Amino acid sequence: MSRWWNGIKSSWHHSFSLLWLMLIGLQWVSFTEPFWLQATTEVVLLSLAAVAVIEILLPVKWGLRLLLEAAVVLYITYRLILNKGIHVPDPWAVTLRDRLVDTGADMVPYIWFALAAGLLLLLSSWWVTSKSRILMFLTANIVAFAALDSFTSSVLWQEVAWTVAAGMGWLVTQHLRSFQLHYPRGWTYLLRYPFKVLINVAVIFSLVIVTGVNMPDVRPTLTDPYTAWQDWNGGGGPSGPGTSGTSETGTGSGGTGSGSSSSGYSLNDDNLGGGFSFDYSPVMTVTSSQRTYMRGESRAVYSGKGWSDDDRWNRGPLLRARVGEELEREASPKTQTEPLQQTVRLLGNNDYPVLFGAYSISSVDTIDGEEASNGLFWRSQDNEMIWGSDDVLTYPQTYVLTSEVPVVPVQELSRQTYDQLYEGQDNERYLQLPDNFPQRVIDLAEEITAGAQTPYEKVALLQQYLQVTFPYTNQPDLSRKKSRDMVESFLFEIMEGYCDYYSTALVTMARSLDIPARWVKGYAPGEQGQLPDNLMMQGAANNNYTITNADAHSWAEVYFGDYGWVPVEATPGFTVPLLTQSEEQIPEEQEQEEEEVAEPVQTPAQADSGSNLHIGAWVVAGAAAILLLWAGYQLWLHRLSLRFLLERLRNGRPLTPVQKVVAETERWVRYVRRKGMLKEEHETLREAVGRWSRETPQAADSFTSLLRLFEQAKYSPDIIEDKDWRSVYTEALQLQRMLKGRR
Repeated sequence: MSRWWNGIKSSWHHSFSLLWLMLIGLQWVSFTEPFWLQATTEVVLLSLAAVAVIEILLPVKWGLRLLLEAAVVLYITYRLILNKGIHVPDPWAVTLRDRLVDTGADMVPYIWFALAAGLLLLLSSWWVTSKSRILMFLTANIVAFAALDSFTSSVLWQEVAWTVAAGMGWLVTQHLRSFQLHYPRGWTYLLRYPFKVLINVAVIFSLVIVTGVNMPDVRPTLTDPYTAWQDWNGGGGPSGPGTSGTSETGTGSGGTGSGSSSSGYSLNDDNLGGGFSFDYSPVMTVTSSQRTYMRGESRAVYSGKGWSDDDRWNRGPLLRARVGEELEREASPKTQTEPLQQTVRLLGNNDYPVLFGAYSISSVDTIDGEEASNGLFWRSQDNEMIWGSDDVLTYPQTYVLTSEVPVVPVQELSRQTYDQLYEGQDNERYLQLPDNFPQRVIDLAEEITAGAQTPYEKVALLQQYLQVTFPYTNQPDLSRKKSRDMVESFLFEIMEGYCDYYSTALVTMARSLDIPARWVKGYAPGEQGQLPDNLMMQGAANNNYTITNADAHSWAEVYFGDYGWVPVEATPGFTVPLLTQSEEQIPEEQEQEEEEVAEPVQTPAQADSGSNLHIGAWVVAGAAAILLLWAGYQLWLHRLSLRFLLERLRNGRPLTPVQKVVAETERWVRYVRRKGMLKEEHETLREAVGRWSRETPQAADSFTSLLRLFEQAKYSPDIIEDKDWRSVYTEALQLQRMLKGRR
């Protein structure tokens, strides 16, 4: 046992290096977790932990350790695929060879991930053994995280911070190892007093943590190098919402990436968030007798980062549509509709996956002036008019379509209960949420809607909460993002954003309350064009609207059973014409009642973020406590040096030893006065001390010594030194202990 313990003690620096490497490795696992299967993440984490434990606790020859580690990783992988149901033993596999082949087939590729992770940990611990290599290793990791943070949608500030913290610990470990090798006697002394070393390390780490947390929250003013290079070269395809309908990610007025991304209609919505710049280049003109949103596509599958069902051909059943024919639409018998014809003219050579129209399209009347086209497909469950085919088709530059605009009976709808709206219906598609959907988002939705009874009332409160609580910005501060879930980070961390944040939050929060909802993207109505003067003089109606890339937008649609799908706008500053008309019909008394219910629930997000401390907050609190204790200790340690600080500041120069003795004498005289021993005006200090000594014989020696030191400083020609006033201080403490029980 002693030999084993001595082996562990002799390799302490290697053990600490493995721990710091493990911490850095966990940051990479954190980055890859959204892309890996859960089983892959678990097997990698368990393998890393097993390899580190074996390396630390078994200081045997490296060959034996390597074999043992490989065997343990194999066993971990085998047990995990069994527990996860990935591997089910084949009952027909009788021989050992057949069973091994059967098991090995299911262990792939998990075993390769596990072995690779363990091997990387061992290679790193073997190679990174000096200060220069540690710095090189840390720099490579930080640069890699920075590049991924800049050029992908991932926000990796937290990973960088943990890597820097691990690097600091690693450098401290390396410094102590170097000290042990070069100064063995000094090392022996440190081992006798390890508390001093630990305290200094803790104080340094605490200073770094508290300083970092309290740095001013300033937005970056420099453009990242990649974007600057693109701008300098005159290029720069959008990295976020895109322009001219060629976007990679985001929706309309939003997307990922830096502020160099431009607004526009998106083609991929599986990774929403980020910032963008407004692009006011025109996209289309719409001639219509009513100002409406131009609906494009809808999404139903929320992944935690965005909407993942972006395959327009396989989202649901498609029917080939013909120009001029009535389209089959989902029935909503309790809602009347009014027909609305729109003429859409494209202002560029942009390709879109759909034709845009108001609410639910009922027919496509013409395509580029013709009444025939083979590129139309209709998906009735999503109200989408898909454009495209295997043939090479040019997106139409002009099309005319007719839509059915719902006129929702709000008063009646607001009284409908869950059972009246959804009983006997299968709405699972529009109630989907990820398995790991954050519980505090669900709790917040329930808290906001606690005062409502019907689905319509609950949706109205959610809409009001989102519009009132969070400010609109096209450049949200993503440095505050910690959660991997987009909605959770918006509601509790970023707390600002644009349409994608609001619409996604409304859909998912409604679903958490068992209210079917879906996410929709398209364009806001745009601006009315200027009529010629002669038409204005004749009183002609201005029915022309110009839509730009900046009008690209997303919103929510909520399903209310026989009343159909109703668009709901949660983004501040935007208004769905239909919903605005409906709200105006609500009586004034009901509006006031809803405001009274909604007002107290506007703060749960902020309250939660303050009261429900996560581990980062505990770390900061611990660091602050360490610094306060250290500051208190330093004050106590230098208490004598600080004793006359005020007098020194008042006089403008240091006190002489004689002045210090007099000041200390005045202090102990004030103390005995508080104990009831008063010095009369006609008495000298010697006379008062004599009387006090007779009244308290146990303190007579201390009184005599203090009097002697005072008279020596005041009247003796002897030179008074600092040690003399310190003697007064020490004797005064002894006197206080003697008089402590006196009242």
